[in-house]
Amino acid sequence: MEQLVIRDADVVDGSGEPSYRADVVVDGGRIVSIVKEAAAAGCQRPRARRELDAEGLVLSPGFIDMHAHSDLALLRDPDHSAKLAQGVTLEVIGQDGLSYAPVDDRTLEEVRRAITGWNGYGDDIGFDWRTVGEYLDRLDHGFDGRGIAVNAAYLIPQGTVRALAVGWEDRPASPEELGRMRQLVAEGLEQGAVGLSSGLTYTPGMYAGGAELTELCRVVASYGGYYCPHHRSYGAGALEAYAEMVALTREAGCPLHLAHATMNFGVNEGRAPELLALLDRALDSGADITLDTYPYTPGCTTLAALLPSWASEGGPEEILARLTDPATAERIRHDLEVTGSDGCHGVPMEWETIEIAGVSDPALDDFVGRTVRESAALLGESPWTTARRLLVEDRLGTTILQHVGHEDNVRTIMRHRAHTGGSDGILQGTKPHPRAYGTFPRYLGHYVRELGVLTLEECVAHLTARPAARLRLPDRGLVREGHRADLVLFDPATVAPGATFAEPRTLPTGIPYVLIDGRYAVEDGRRTDVLAGRSVRRTPV
Repeated sequence: MEQLVIRDADVVDGSGEPSYRADVVVDGGRIVSIVKEAAAAGCQRPRARRELDAEGLVLSPGFIDMHAHSDLALLRDPDHSAKLAQGVTLEVIGQDGLSYAPVDDRTLEEVRRAITGWNGYGDDIGFDWRTVGEYLDRLDHGFDGRGIAVNAAYLIPQGTVRALAVGWEDRPASPEELGRMRQLVAEGLEQGAVGLSSGLTYTPGMYAGGAELTELCRVVASYGGYYCPHHRSYGAGALEAYAEMVALTREAGCPLHLAHATMNFGVNEGRAPELLALLDRALDSGADITLDTYPYTPGCTTLAALLPSWASEGGPEEILARLTDPATAERIRHDLEVTGSDGCHGVPMEWETIEIAGVSDPALDDFVGRTVRESAALLGESPWTTARRLLVEDRLGTTILQHVGHEDNVRTIMRHRAHTGGSDGILQGTKPHPRAYGTFPRYLGHYVRELGVLTLEECVAHLTARPAARLRLPDRGLVREGHRADLVLFDPATVAPGATFAEPRTLPTGIPYVLIDGRYAVEDGRRTDVLAGRSVRRTPV
């Protein structure tokens, strides 16, 4: 007898086609049969050892978070309800060009320092890997060999690769260094990575020119992977930055997935149609392009990420040395407030848009939840003085919310035929962005049920089948016989995020069941002790 039958579910299967009512039978981690309109047809109902009455619930494929920052969270938190409670069954990590493999001892320490604001320093993590394959093996082992909370696919981080082969200097790579980077990318793909990410407003990835990136993308294309850039600007010059990514991947013959693809800052208000026209022209001429967004207007990053690239050259210790030198700090301030730092997308700083979301040093907790301008007023000093104080005293570990987005752009982009969902969820900090806990129920509740921006069937396709196709996962992303039983059941009338900007770690409502590998990871709205997640490795071409 089969393991589980889910009875009388309203199946939204991920294809975008209309829903249907069915009994869905699961066994051995797979969907083994789907009996449509079983009750109405009066046929023999399927039986199983366990039965779930899904009356009033939608059954869909598990959601795929195309842009996640759970690289260490998956290894420190077996519960991981931030994502499981949303119905997420697969996360794509290694984002924005900076993560923890491939590394050597030197680079690992530098990367840990550089992205403390994203993932914490990792004192609680045993960094017993150096290669991509070893990191994926570590995910498979998870907690005492039992696995991790959700499945995870990995992108090779181009900035980490450059740090390993070139260092943190702002200069072109030598032919030998470029060859080494090509080799590292190839090795990572052979070991199971699904593609390559970049953070082209973060050091040291931003120091790579277009020709260097094109050469790395040629390697990615040869293995059937894709390139996922956080491109050079989301503010002034955003359209030019998007166009650069489209052009270089077309030249390399490499699929392109645009990370958190939005148009931010005042210079881009109402300009989403221009971006989509650029993408449509490329798609219509044969380009392979997808994108992801989160359904919120503020962004989230580290305070240090806003610094100009010249001030970030050489890595964390060099940054801190420049910040503590008065003359150099004044030059940084001028770039931030007058010129428009490339780290802040070429837009002069508006300190009232920068809210402190988290600090690494608990002594600085009083800054959390206030903008830099508000904190500066309370201290009776200039905003730059406050920002500099935080950067130095928190040793670059401060995370921020950046209130620079536009709702019309968010809605326009999420309707696009190449769109997928990604939380960009940073789980660090006292008050993280609520997207980390609320992205997927917000799509379903706010933008489907309340606003009707997408139909339910369209939205589920954006969150399941479309990302699975980008990842080249032939047995995920659809409710189909033979597909993996990574499934979510939710109430379309009540599904909603609990997370708010005031209470960002509140779990969602209306998602009572989540299955990974056919096993309940969430049952009756409660997290079980199941750890069925594993690394999801590149499908060989």
